[in-house]
Amino acid sequence: MNIILLGAPGAGKGTQAKVIAKKYNMSHISTGDMLRLAVANKTKLGIKAKEYMDKGELVPDEVVVGIVKDRLLEEDCKRGFILDGFPRTVAQSDALKRALAEAGKKIDVALSINVSEDELVKRLTGRRSCKNCGKVYHLIFNPPKIKGLCDICGKELYQRDDDTVETVKNRLEVYRKQTAPLIDYYKDEGILKTINGEKPIADVECSVIELLAELM
Repeated sequence: MNIILLGAPGAGKGTQAKVIAKKYNMSHISTGDMLRLAVANKTKLGIKAKEYMDKGELVPDEVVVGIVKDRLLEEDCKRGFILDGFPRTVAQSDALKRALAEAGKKIDVALSINVSEDELVKRLTGRRSCKNCGKVYHLIFNPPKIKGLCDICGKELYQRDDDTVETVKNRLEVYRKQTAPLIDYYKDEGILKTINGEKPIADVECSVIELLAELM
């Protein structure tokens, strides 16, 4: 089975992708990992991607899709794969569909993890990091034993600039404009499935496994 995971930043896509990959022996593939690997291996597309990355520019869709296609043709993906963080736009979805068709593959299910904006903001703004050792905490889900201090080294915790309410809301706005339309895209394809991502992580995991078991 080939799966796309959809959901806003903070919805828990990465967490559930790891669960699915382990249970069903699938390859968990993230765009960032693919780009870094292609660059490190100095593939033709990796070299091209690096040119844009070195200039701080977005890697064009045709390059990213080419890297994705190459990755999905590798041996470990024959058991099935989970795409996490790609596609991000309708244009990328169209390109991915064409690329997979050329390889005799298709996406079997697009799994959307739904979480309200209020909950997403709470999750994303609750992160705190240690200035000294880098240990990461969450004020709600994984708080330090002593407020504001690291359990490991006792140094001060701080909030990263990209974890502030304003920055998080901007990230969610970008998601709504660029990525949320994929919900309708895969609904029209007839392969969209939704999961309530606001439940405890273990409950979300059970819901995901139950849903996939019905489709296997």
